[in-house]
Amino acid sequence: MRASKLVRQLNQLSFDEIDSQEGLLKELFGSVGENPCVEDNFHCDLGYNIHVGNHFYAGFNCTMLDMAEIRIGDNCMIGPNVGLYTAGHRISPKNRNKDGYAIPITIGSDVWIGGSCVILPGVTIGDHSIVAAGSVVTKDVPKNTIVAGNPAKILRNIEEV
Repeated sequence: MRASKLVRQLNQLSFDEIDSQEGLLKELFGSVGENPCVEDNFHCDLGYNIHVGNHFYAGFNCTMLDMAEIRIGDNCMIGPNVGLYTAGHRISPKNRNKDGYAIPITIGSDVWIGGSCVILPGVTIGDHSIVAAGSVVTKDVPKNTIVAGNPAKILRNIEEV
């Protein structure tokens, strides 16, 4: 109930109330670095399982199912319509509605996640990586890597500049 109330307040803020947004994010999330920005229509389950570093940005319609921890490093950009899902359900139809599970998601620093991506339970995305728009990430992404597709596959490494 607490998260739902704070998320509703967050989503009703106007553009010029950016200072109020930072205060609400600090109340909602487990920890927040400097200069966070979350666009309209953000959703999460609990809030306190979300930890973001400095200069975090989440585009419109970001959904974080944070039944387990979601840890995001510094200078990360998340495009619009992205889902980070720590929660899942059993495969067996008999048990699917009885119990679920949650596995943490970890996103390193300087990561860019393109629009309409889905990050599934247990995934770790290494520092400096890029997830191309529309990707479904089912496995860990090494640092300095570009991935794309459904399921996401490695396209190439990123050279240090």
